[in-house]
Amino acid sequence: MKVGVGIFATDYTIDLGDLAVMAEESGFESLLVPEHTHIPLSRKSPWPGGAPLPDEYYHTFDPFVSLSFAAARTKRILLGTGICLLPQRDTITTAKSVASLERLSGSRFLFGVGAGWNQDELEHHGADFKSRFKKLEEQLEACRLLWGDAPAQFEGRHVQFTESVCSPKPLKRVPILIGGESDHTLRRIAQLADGWLPRARHGFDAKKEMARLQGIAEREHRDPSEITTTIFGAPSDPAILEGYRQAGVDRAIIMLRSESSDVVRKRLESISAQLSGQFL
Repeated sequence: MKVGVGIFATDYTIDLGDLAVMAEESGFESLLVPEHTHIPLSRKSPWPGGAPLPDEYYHTFDPFVSLSFAAARTKRILLGTGICLLPQRDTITTAKSVASLERLSGSRFLFGVGAGWNQDELEHHGADFKSRFKKLEEQLEACRLLWGDAPAQFEGRHVQFTESVCSPKPLKRVPILIGGESDHTLRRIAQLADGWLPRARHGFDAKKEMARLQGIAEREHRDPSEITTTIFGAPSDPAILEGYRQAGVDRAIIMLRSESSDVVRKRLESISAQLSGQFL
């Protein structure tokens, strides 16, 4: 099992390029960043983590811009979105951003996506909150077509474009990881994605949840071995991580707090020392 780190890349915390270099040199496999374009002061839907909403949600950099700086400074570490709020994005523009970052990073990009929880934020982008999952499905299908060799066209309820070419193409198949924990999410993953990106804070029982993924994948006629599992917000406790590994989890992402460079550096060094020899 691989271990990576994640952080809200903000204007007041450690430079993401510096963090990427430190993480790569320490042996971490990956670095993921979340996305929020803005935070409306109204709140139709509650934050799943409770209240109040943490300050970093108001200050996130665009993930594709910040990850491009990280890619330019590193050679091996995988870089990804955890998660990209795809339903509030333009499909074609996002497909272009993903392909660009995938190529320029040397195929080191992980495309973590989700439908989002913030109804106000989604609606400001012209997205319908109730149909956001259906839009996500269409967008993923459309992106795969745009990344393919042949001219692409799509006629759906939420995504439409006539025969078009979107190039440059990704060098390799872009790994799509879908966030969420419901059975609907797992069916969506079995049908459309390469991996599952569940949150550890929701009481993730690795053995039980991996069995649930396997069962749903088989019912959808998908080989479970083709689907990776990346636990987002995993603890740094080696015993818990070992349980994940034994259950068949492929990757664990440990979240770092959005703090100053010195604080993040010390935390990363502490986690690295904790996991060295067993996971790093």
